[in-house]
Amino acid sequence: MLMTELPHLETEAEFNKTIEENENVMVCCGRMGPMCVPVYESMEELEDEYPHVKFVDMDFDIPSAHVIRNLPECAGFMGLPFTVYYKNGKVVKATSSLQSMDQITEILDEEFAK
Repeated sequence: MLMTELPHLETEAEFNKTIEENENVMVCCGRMGPMCVPVYESMEELEDEYPHVKFVDMDFDIPSAHVIRNLPECAGFMGLPFTVYYKNGKVVKATSSLQSMDQITEILDEEFAK
């Protein structure tokens, strides 16, 4: 399990329920590595600023993470984390590797405008 303050998705059922029950979802799928931790920290900081977005994480190495790893939008990704943004159950953006707070908020504002 990842050591973050974010809700953890551990099963495919939890993932599906989260995507179905929330209009806007940001999923960060990674490990506790140097490229992933700053993204988790940014997500934790942004939770209060973006109450209309559900921020969650998923351990890249668990079997259920295939729901992120095998997405067509992630096919060419080489670096962790894989970060996927869902609107109404559909992927609207996907990024890989380290993302700055500014890069994340730009995507949130573009894809999940209030």
